[in-house]
Amino acid sequence: MQKVVGVRFKPAGKIYYFDPTNIYLKLEDNVIVETARGLEYGTVTSKVKYVEEDEVTKPIKPVIRKATAKDTKTNEENLRKAEKALKICKEEIIKQKLDMKLIRAEYTFNASKVIFYFTADGRIDFRELVKNLASIFKIRIELRQIGVRDEAKILGGVGPCGCGLCCNKWLGEFEPVSIKMAKEQGLSLNPSKISGICGRLLCCLQYEHNCYEDALSRLPKVSDKVKTPDGIGTVERLNVLKETFLVKFENDGDIAFKEFTDGEVKVLKKKKKHCSNKDTCQNKSCPNHDKHAEHVDESIDEELKKLEKDN
Repeated sequence: MQKVVGVRFKPAGKIYYFDPTNIYLKLEDNVIVETARGLEYGTVTSKVKYVEEDEVTKPIKPVIRKATAKDTKTNEENLRKAEKALKICKEEIIKQKLDMKLIRAEYTFNASKVIFYFTADGRIDFRELVKNLASIFKIRIELRQIGVRDEAKILGGVGPCGCGLCCNKWLGEFEPVSIKMAKEQGLSLNPSKISGICGRLLCCLQYEHNCYEDALSRLPKVSDKVKTPDGIGTVERLNVLKETFLVKFENDGDIAFKEFTDGEVKVLKKKKKHCSNKDTCQNKSCPNHDKHAEHVDESIDEELKKLEKDN
């Protein structure tokens, strides 16, 4: 077992594990830790605990000390210098007419290097920019190109739900999100409805995905023939959240509907494989093809594929 403590270097940033050695640490303590790029100032965000050796990346770097008042002052000074560095770099980018958007500047704790984060549509030749910045700051310069999701995480904003962006407020790491998740949750496949301000699929599609998968694995599928206490009918619609489904009964021209739970029915005949997804069924010979009216046209399909990029 390995003794570790979780540390973050930015609000809502990724949690990294360090060896607390013999230092007593509690939540919200500021610490100085050893990292691959030297000493860094961070905040304890998870208690000291023991984990399996294979759960952490070796070697585990140590916590050097609890941050002192001097360390905190140094960190605050670095943050102020980073704001000034950001303005200077933006001016240089404008002078050189580079097609890039500067997002953030960051000094290492010992101020031996300044890192600039930017977004761009393609590759940027910033060698001349680095030379100019190095002559201005007299320290090492590093430019890192980031994606649109990382941009949203750094800058923040308000999501379609009306709340602050999850990635900026509390989400430490991005999880993969796919169109399949939106389909299984019965959401509209309109790109504007399922994408965030970053232009990628909403991170929150992933939050309840496991619950939907579990429920869908137990519920019958739409168009399945089922035997119910009221007779044999066809599953017309699912309510995954309630874990119920609507069954359609046809008797001598009369049509009736009734809602059931999984334990009340027995599946007699499953729908054919080519009908497994009403949004993508393109088989004209499918007997239920007329019911599959919500086809995804080619232009919308291309937009959906773009949404999945970088997820």
